[in-house]
Amino acid sequence: MQWIVVVAGMILSLIMLGVAFSGPSLAKAQTRRIDGVKARHGDMPSYTVESQMRKITANRASRADGIASKYIPNPALLAKRLQQTGKNWSLAKYVMTCVGIMLVITLLALIKGAPVLLGLLAGSAVGLLLPHLVVGSQIKKRINNFNAKFPDAIELMVRGLRSGLPISETLGIVASEVPDPVGMEFRGVSDRIKIGKTMEMALEEAADRIGTAEFQFFCITLAIQRETGGNLAETLSNLADVLRKRAQMKLKIRAMSSESKASAYIIGVLPFGVFGMIMYVNPPYMLHFFDDQRLMVAGLGGMVWMGIGAFIMSKMISFEI
Repeated sequence: MQWIVVVAGMILSLIMLGVAFSGPSLAKAQTRRIDGVKARHGDMPSYTVESQMRKITANRASRADGIASKYIPNPALLAKRLQQTGKNWSLAKYVMTCVGIMLVITLLALIKGAPVLLGLLAGSAVGLLLPHLVVGSQIKKRINNFNAKFPDAIELMVRGLRSGLPISETLGIVASEVPDPVGMEFRGVSDRIKIGKTMEMALEEAADRIGTAEFQFFCITLAIQRETGGNLAETLSNLADVLRKRAQMKLKIRAMSSESKASAYIIGVLPFGVFGMIMYVNPPYMLHFFDDQRLMVAGLGGMVWMGIGAFIMSKMISFEI
């Protein structure tokens, strides 16, 4: 029973490390800035409820996804995250992947002679955490690619507007000329407009799916221009310049804090790596951490304090833009 507490403490510490090094909540900061702009210039047409209902209906179209959604706490949110990856991943595939990883890790732990409960805990931790991290990594990679090409797409729209083309035509040009993921998202917007949806509705759905502040700024800019008028080409040109400067600032901050982040990652991972290597080379020596009460308390206390220190270090080197 005592070693169960130690294993639970290890898993809790790993979760704390993951949360600590995930950085500040950029989504909250972006939402605050976007809400401030909306409060000053008026709300954009909202079709969030309708969009979410369509997404839930689409997810339930597949019987496998419908069964998988019964065992997921928030299937709508997970489906949205899978959609943001740009991959053809469904809820059923995600659940089957998690279960498969759990079984493999549990069997490997049992083959190595680990206790059954320890194998189950390790399999559950890896099976739940690894797919989540992979999905998050794919979302981050796609968002970075989108933000890198988005200013060029806006500049292409500016050239089209200055040549006399309407805004709907410039959206189609961006969809055909700019590589994915920007081109794919603009193709979706253009297709929705062609089937009869308003531009505001199409942009709102795309913004809800992409989930970046840069695209939200673009949607707000178009909404404000349609309400107040003005030179849209000049406004979009200024927006493209602001987005490029924003990206440059992010790169500078990342470069300035990269050394500290690398040191924090190494310090956080090193104890677990050393523990795993010694456990692999000499298992009886490390098994004392699971049957000696003094070592159990010392190890649990060390992991808790290490998690607290890592959390503080992450806050010291994290910046919002």
